Amino acid sequence: MSEPKYSEITVHLVGENGNAFYILGKCLSSMRCANIPKEEQDEFYRQATAGDYNNLLITCIEWFNVE
Repeated sequence: MSEPKYSEITVHLVGENGNAFYILGKCLSSMRCANIPKEEQDEFYRQATAGDYNNLLITCIEWFNVE
């Protein structure tokens, strides 16, 4: 598996609420805290919401370190 796009950002999702909106919010909040440009945040959101729940999780794994 390749390294995440933003490997410096770790998002803790294991044992958390599995709600898709919660996961999106947690990831976007982490991006804002890391001063990731708004355009990149928008691209993450677009990709993460382009499919089902599994697509959301895969997108998170592709973009961040997920624990």
